[in-house]
Amino acid sequence: WNVVKSYMEKGTILPLKVEGIVNGGAIAMIEGIRGFIPASRLSLDRVGDLNEWLNKKIRVRVITVDPEKKRLVLSAREILRDEARAEAKQKEKEAFDQIKVGDVLDGKVENLKDYGAFVRLANGLSGLVHVSQISDKRVTSPEKVLKVGQDVQVKVIAIKDGKLSLSMKALLVKEDEPAEDEHYTMPKSENISTNLGSLLANLKL
Repeated sequence: WNVVKSYMEKGTILPLKVEGIVNGGAIAMIEGIRGFIPASRLSLDRVGDLNEWLNKKIRVRVITVDPEKKRLVLSAREILRDEARAEAKQKEKEAFDQIKVGDVLDGKVENLKDYGAFVRLANGLSGLVHVSQISDKRVTSPEKVLKVGQDVQVKVIAIKDGKLSLSMKALLVKEDEPAEDEHYTMPKSENISTNLGSLLANLKL
């Protein structure tokens, strides 16, 4: 019991095999002591058929030690949760490393506040479109022009302290600005004759 108590205090990860199934959970042995793993602590997901876990190898931590009641409770969920968080944090870091100011990305509005809209990007990152960056027209409330779940396109305008500042306004083309036509070529100046002398020269009086 002292050994398993030290495992709990240190948060030691213990590899073991499920040796039995009982009502509401599974059984495994640690240091000759019968440990109980509640069904809710076997996985991050809901456990359906407990019999599928029989003889399965898992990793657990000790979460309850009570020698008087001979009660030893184990859990795999905390380990899986910590690993999932670490993996998500690593993916977030990799996504941040690849993104840069000026990038134009697709996203979906996931939350609306008085001060702006939070947009979940396709790469998994989330950023804020401040109310002043939603439109080139004055917006008093994001809810008047956006809806949760709406697909939007945004431009990254700032990256600071692990946070993204996004803009929809930066992608709007103003109507009073002439559209560029890269296929149009102005004629050379020497081919343009607009003075009065050149016009009269071809005129027969």
